[in-house]
Parts: sequence; structure tokens; C-alpha cells
Amino acid sequence: MFRRTFWFTTGVAAGVWATTKVNHKLKQLTPENLAVTAANKAIEAGGRLKDRAVDFALEVRDHMDRREAELGDALGLAAPVDRELPAARGYAVIENRNSTKYVEGPALEPRQTYPTHPYNRNEDH
Repeated sequence: MFRRTFWFTTGVAAGVWATTKVNHKLKQLTPENLAVTAANKAIEAGGRLKDRAVDFALEVRDHMDRREAELGDALGLAAPVDRELPAARGYAVIENRNSTKYVEGPALEPRQTYPTHPYNRNEDH
């Protein structure tokens, strides 16, 4: 009788253990729990990626500064710079010959406008 009780108790314990494990796995596989797990893993991965990106950016900036200093030394850009502004530039003026202000001939003659072509492509649009 003791043997039957032992095996009965062992079977009940194994059944309870298996049922508990199955129920726990089923709860992990619900859509809500899967979404929470995916969100948590995405947040962790984003944090790791951000840390790596920041480290990479700082390393690139250090190398960039070092290379810029090397190029500056090679090209002689480390010399003092003259801070005087350059002189103002003159701009070319373009005359519009279609304007009524355009006069041909001597200044004493009455104003004559430059004749426009009867077909102007720019006015078609």
C-alpha cells in the first residue's frame, strides 16, 4: 500500500509541476506579454545602439580633429590670419534692351525704343 501511495503522490506532483510550467509558458505567449517583451528588448537594443553610436561619433570627431590639425600643419594654415575684410566687389550691370528706357542713337534725338520681336517665346507661357 505504501508503494501505491508513493507513486500516486509522485504522479500528482509531476502533474502539478507540468501544469504549472505549461500555464507559465502559455502566459508568456499571450499577445500582450509578447508585445511587452518585444518593447523591452527594443528599448534595451536601442540603448546599446545609442551608446555605441555616441562612442563612434566621439571617436570619429577625435580622428577628424587630429587629421585636420595634420592638414593644417602641412598646408601652413596654422599661421596667424589677417582679419582685414576684402574690398567691396563691383557688379556688372546688364541692360535690358526691351525696356522703354533704352535709347538708340545720339542723346539729342527724340527717345526711340528698341523694337521688340513680334514673336517672343517667353510670353507664350
